[in-house]
Amino acid sequence: MEIVRTLEVNNYKGPSFAAAGLAVAGLLVFIAVWTSYYTVPAESEGVVLRFGRYLATVPSGLHFKWPFGIDSVAIVPTQRQLKMEFGFNTQGYSNPDQVGGSPEREKAMVTGDLNAALVEWVVQYRIREPNKYLFDVRNPAQSLRDLSEAAMREVIGDRTVDEVITIGRQDIEIAALARLQKLVEMYQLGIGVDQVQLKNVNPPQAVQASFNEVNKAQQDRENMINVANGEYNKSVPRARGEAESAIRGAEGYRFKRINEAEGDIASFNAVLQQYVKAPEVTRTRLYLETMAEVLPQAGKKVIIDDNLRQLLPVLPLSSNFGEGK
Repeated sequence: MEIVRTLEVNNYKGPSFAAAGLAVAGLLVFIAVWTSYYTVPAESEGVVLRFGRYLATVPSGLHFKWPFGIDSVAIVPTQRQLKMEFGFNTQGYSNPDQVGGSPEREKAMVTGDLNAALVEWVVQYRIREPNKYLFDVRNPAQSLRDLSEAAMREVIGDRTVDEVITIGRQDIEIAALARLQKLVEMYQLGIGVDQVQLKNVNPPQAVQASFNEVNKAQQDRENMINVANGEYNKSVPRARGEAESAIRGAEGYRFKRINEAEGDIASFNAVLQQYVKAPEVTRTRLYLETMAEVLPQAGKKVIIDDNLRQLLPVLPLSSNFGEGK
């Protein structure tokens, strides 16, 4: 009996093996379903890999893939503008590549005239080609940081310390942006650089006070230049207007004198023609016309002979005659 009972126990498999098989099958189905879809968030693109090899780039939204790790997806924020900070750190950043490991070393630079300057700047960029960004360069973020630092040091090294600290900021930004875009394209990082912006540019702490005084003097000079330009813009147009008015007055007087002279010439020529035809008649007419104009303005006059004596007793003098004398 014991032997038979032992054989029955050994041959009995029971329901546990079937339940375990169903559990394993259910687990496999769950894993297959769970790993067969994925979601790409907004402002991002998904890079699909099949057995680790690049397959396709898909936009944001819900997508399906082969399960069990056959396909894998890398999410790349292609529609978001990212930035890197050099020489300083902003708290609360979300991009792990935004700050560097040694800000003090990054911002210490030497200018073209062998002076020291502390330069802080920001690079704003976007990931344009996700497949190049992920596979063509081992560490694209660090490569971009190194290229940005190299481009900025090259640009700063071509300028004087006065240009770097005061008047050359915009030119430095434009030159650094052009140089960095060229380097990024040459190394095929899959990145597009949108902007390079200078932040704080200061001399070393030991000479900070002297540079502040120089900067203030330059600002005062610019202010005086602006004031002088304002006076120039106010005085010169007024002087030009007065000169133009004087020229117009002189032109008018010139035309007036010319017209009067031409009129006198025409009148003289007309009289001359008559004089040539009849000299005596013309002379008499001119004499009479002249006397007719002169005598009414002369008042009452008495014309006597030089030889006449004792005129007063016979000359009737009146008050009216005396007044008109």
